[in-house]
Amino acid sequence: MADHSSVAVRGIRLSYGVQGEPGGPPLVLLHALGESAADWDTVAPVLARHRRVYALDLRGHGRSSWPGTYSLEEMRDDVLAFLDVLGLDRVDLVGHSMGGVVAYLLAQQQPQRVRRMVLEDAPPPLPRVPSTPARPDGPLDFDWEMVLALRRQIDAPDPAWLPGLARITAETLVVAGGPESHVPQQGLADLARRIPSARLVTIPAGHLVHAAEPRAFTEAVLAFLPADGVD
Repeated sequence: MADHSSVAVRGIRLSYGVQGEPGGPPLVLLHALGESAADWDTVAPVLARHRRVYALDLRGHGRSSWPGTYSLEEMRDDVLAFLDVLGLDRVDLVGHSMGGVVAYLLAQQQPQRVRRMVLEDAPPPLPRVPSTPARPDGPLDFDWEMVLALRRQIDAPDPAWLPGLARITAETLVVAGGPESHVPQQGLADLARRIPSARLVTIPAGHLVHAAEPRAFTEAVLAFLPADGVD
């Protein structure tokens, strides 16, 4: 069972859940666009048998602040500030979709902070045909303005992000969802090629790999992470 808390970082509050033995190797989970830390509830307890697991609500999501200013760089910097506040010098990262983008932006800006990284069906930093999403009906547990701002960035990423992948030193596992995913799988293969110490594994579950195939996902992640958290 996760304990829930929050911390002040960069003028906002970030909500997070934490579980696993105190002092265990730290593992940080970053959710997809429009999700929250709760999206990891199926797999986090399994990962927490071996790790101290921190699952964040990124800005504009869930119980974290909805400050009205949003970018993937701000989310990256929020996570770095979160690590600083909690005294986590070096961590393993797991990021799903948008959370994977935040993870690889962090790993290319401060490579020394990331030991190993798992990118679950995360879009590569390549331009794509833009589209405007339709707002769902009813109340939302995320800021719709955040969705619009980040979709624009994902559709037209900063050109510096692509060559920046070469600066990543963390061993990386790219988890592809296979042909049922809306993320182009060739792009994931290219992502794995551009990160120096990366490999690709496909779990044919669609975009929501950890939700659709939690056992296969956790087995792949735990097989990839060193048992004692030290390389």
